[in-house]
Amino acid sequence: MSDTKRAAMATQTAMIVGATSDIGRALARAYAAEGQSIVLCARRPETVERDAEDLRLRHGTTVSVVGLDLLDTPAHARVLDALPVLPDTVVMVAGLLGEQPRAAAEIVHAAEIMRSNYEAPALFLGEVANRMERRGSGTIIGISSVAGDRGRATNYVYGSAKAGFTAFLSGLRNRLARQGVHVLTVKPGFVATRMTEGMDLPKALTAQPEEVAAAVVKAAARQRDAIYVRRVWWPIMTVIRLIPEQIFKRMKL
Repeated sequence: MSDTKRAAMATQTAMIVGATSDIGRALARAYAAEGQSIVLCARRPETVERDAEDLRLRHGTTVSVVGLDLLDTPAHARVLDALPVLPDTVVMVAGLLGEQPRAAAEIVHAAEIMRSNYEAPALFLGEVANRMERRGSGTIIGISSVAGDRGRATNYVYGSAKAGFTAFLSGLRNRLARQGVHVLTVKPGFVATRMTEGMDLPKALTAQPEEVAAAVVKAAARQRDAIYVRRVWWPIMTVIRLIPEQIFKRMKL
C-alpha cells in the first residue's frame, strides 16, 4: 500500500460487530493493516482486549473496545451515540449457527437463532444507516450466508434468518444508493472457524477467515453490491435455487 493511501485510510474507522468470531478477528486485522482505526464490538468486551492490544502493537493504530449485547435492542442507539465519531465502515459479522434439530423442537432456541442472525443485526444496521444517511457517507457490510439462498431441511431456521438478513441488506442498499452510503452483502459459504469445528466440510468450498476478510475489504473498495467469497458458490446456489419444489422436497440437503 502506498504512503498516500495509508495516510487516507488512517483517517478512517472500521467497526467490527461480532469481534470475538474468527471472521471478526480476521476483519479487524485486515482493516488495521490498512491503517484504519478499529472499534471492536462484543457482548463481553473483556474477551477482545487482548486482540485490541495486539492490533495496537502490530499495526500502530487506534483500537477501542465497546460492549454490546446485540439482542438488547434499546442499547443499539446508546452505543452508537456514545462513540466519539460514527465509523466510516460498519461490518456486521455477529450471528449464531445453532442446532437445527433442537431449533425444530425448542421454540426458545429457534427464536435465539432468528434474532441473532436477522432481527438484531438488521435493527442495529438500521440505526447505523440512519446516521450514515444524515452524514451522507459510509459503508455497511453484512455477513450473510449461502444458507439463505433457499430453505433446506438441514438448517432452515438458520437459513430463513439469513434469507431475511439478505433481503434487508438488499432493500437498505436500494434505499441508500443515492445517499452516499454503500451496502455490501457477503456470502462466505463454508468457513473453517470454531463454529464449524468438527464438521466434515469440503475443502474446495471452505474458506479461511483471512480469505473472507480479504474478499470483504476488496469488494468494499470496489463498491460491489453482493459477493460469494468463493466464486464456485454462484453456480452451485444457482442450480439449487432452480430445482423444482416437487423434486427439491424429496432431496436430502
